[in-house]
Amino acid sequence: MNSKALSVETQHSKCVAVKTCTELRKSAINAIIFGPAQPTKMKLNQFVSSSRRKNRKRHFQAPSHIRRRLMSAPLSKELRQKYNVRSMPIRRDDEVQVIRGHYKGNQVGKVVQAYRKKFVVYVEKIQRENANGTNVYVGIHPSKVLIVKLKLDKDRKAILERRSKGRLAALGKDKGKYTEETAAQPMETA
Repeated sequence: MNSKALSVETQHSKCVAVKTCTELRKSAINAIIFGPAQPTKMKLNQFVSSSRRKNRKRHFQAPSHIRRRLMSAPLSKELRQKYNVRSMPIRRDDEVQVIRGHYKGNQVGKVVQAYRKKFVVYVEKIQRENANGTNVYVGIHPSKVLIVKLKLDKDRKAILERRSKGRLAALGKDKGKYTEETAAQPMETA
């Protein structure tokens, strides 16, 4: 017997080591059933939790300005090609197409309301009849819709421009491209 096995046996017989007898038995059984423990991947940011419980809590208690970002929807292929952006936070007058769930289909409808409190959007043509006969909108999660037409204002245009610029820089497609402003500026020497 080697020294490691001997030390485990002596610890096991005395039950005074760091691990208790039951913990040693459990770890031995787990090693037999599941194999040896795999080394865990090091966390990149120690201030961000990877706990399921904490992530769910932060998701469902998120303030409105963060819920806006969480309620992003993918853009259609045409819009993705045009703006070079994959997804955008959804807003009221966007035109969307439902691509998942019971109401999926080719019909395009306008977003009537983005209900941040419930993490859903209400689409113009998607309604159901209530018990008393009135028609009510059906809530659909933004990740289950595809934005077909964007409602553009100056803020949204700025967001699209900023995000496409960052994406081009990350892909390296923007290297060596000069605009008129950068070409007119005198070069700085250090």
